[in-house]
Amino acid sequence: MSGDAVTGDAMTGDAMDVILAQWARERPDLDCSPMGIIGRISQLQREVFLAQRATFAKHGLDAPSFDVLAALRRAGEPYQLTPTALMRTALVTSGAITQRLDRLEEKGLITRERSEADGRAVVVTLTAAGRAALDAALPDHLDTEHGMLDGLSPAEREQLAELLRRFLVALGRVPSAE
Repeated sequence: MSGDAVTGDAMTGDAMDVILAQWARERPDLDCSPMGIIGRISQLQREVFLAQRATFAKHGLDAPSFDVLAALRRAGEPYQLTPTALMRTALVTSGAITQRLDRLEEKGLITRERSEADGRAVVVTLTAAGRAALDAALPDHLDTEHGMLDGLSPAEREQLAELLRRFLVALGRVPSAE
């Protein structure tokens, strides 16, 4: 393996190539190729987390808060969802969504009230301040994501998106029918 593979030159290799070569030498009886995919996804997950954390921090948010605000904003006028719908969107437990909502409500970015249609149900509503916070953070978030993808051509981005979609669907990650 060349020295370029160790330094991570995109054309010749990355750290996972070094790891795979080491496993091939030490355990040639095993197919370690899944490590090349899963290991790279894990490394990318960390890079995405760090980049998003820095971007959201500029706006006084974190990724979980951004996710809730974005879900409410995407819902359209009147920017309301039930906690259960938010929980499904965020793929988290009811305890986790409650904590997120508590923090956002303390900041004045959302309100929680009884539903006018069903007095037993609670609706979460994006406040004007919440909408302003999300609308200010969203362009920076997209700039961060665009920047992370600069090394890929538009065709490569589409190909990667399709492969990742197929991977997630194969793992059962599909939208609920509700």
